[in-house]
Amino acid sequence: MSTPPVSFPTTRLRRNRGSAWVRNLLRENQLSVSDLIWPIFVIDGKDKTEAIASMPGVLRYSIDIAVKMAREAATLGIPMIALFPNTDPALRDEAATQAFNADNIICRAVRAIKLEVPEIGVMCDVALDPYTSHGQDGLMHGAKIVNDESVAALVKQALVQAQAGCDVIAPSDMMDGRVGAIRSALDAANLQDVLIMAYAAKYASGFYGPFREAVGSGGMLKGDKRTYQMDPANSDEALREVAMDISEGADMVMVKPGMPYLDIVSRVKREFRLPTFAYQVSGEYAMLMAAIERGWLDGEKVIVETLLAFKRAGADGVLTYFALDVAKKLNG
Repeated sequence: MSTPPVSFPTTRLRRNRGSAWVRNLLRENQLSVSDLIWPIFVIDGKDKTEAIASMPGVLRYSIDIAVKMAREAATLGIPMIALFPNTDPALRDEAATQAFNADNIICRAVRAIKLEVPEIGVMCDVALDPYTSHGQDGLMHGAKIVNDESVAALVKQALVQAQAGCDVIAPSDMMDGRVGAIRSALDAANLQDVLIMAYAAKYASGFYGPFREAVGSGGMLKGDKRTYQMDPANSDEALREVAMDISEGADMVMVKPGMPYLDIVSRVKREFRLPTFAYQVSGEYAMLMAAIERGWLDGEKVIVETLLAFKRAGADGVLTYFALDVAKKLNG
């Protein structure tokens, strides 16, 4: 499509910016509450919250309080929450056996939330790092993270989560073939209506540190996640990863991290036209909050601006720790 000639003074682009009503009328991208997914960290106990030092304002919740927070999110119009466990180190082992326990903290949280707040979507992360004693997303044989054995373990984890009532299974491990294996297992268990949102392009990023503190795996990490998470230098490879996950049955795909990878979000959406999400990860949150708390940035402006950037890049929605506060703002 050719661009019409533009010349001053016949054309004055500022005319389209002169008043709030015209800016609102001509805005190309809109942020709404329905674009938000809120990650929640869950801990054992009752009537209990814990602060996370590297994520100011983000708390871990015991299940009873997580249910109340899910109710608040639903009341605000947030369509889905994403649950992540902080597992007692005594329950962690090399084989991640707690991940397959149908009564583990995530399965109990899912059952409680779906009982009390059935209208909100619940997404469960499928990876072994919150349950392994070595902090890896898969199983280790010696110093190597093994693929096929890890996939078998991830399938077991996905099944107990889906049987507990999880609506969306989200494999975040980046093992080859795990989406297809999980889809087959869900279908065989008569759980064909459970959706899969694949962490299809997950990079070996330095922005995950606060999350690892939040789930309690940071100090445990042994080995190198770069053997399965993507090289930050690569872009074409992301399209291969996404194509594979789609071919294996992913209903939705995700790019992680978010802001440093907006080009990947844009390429994925243009190429595949599939529901595409971005994760504004813990390091992005911590970075913004550090500047906001010091008065270096205006939180009212920059938080919404970053989320609009995801929409502009093509994301259909965003996982963000700001979701609850943004939803309150958007609801007035």
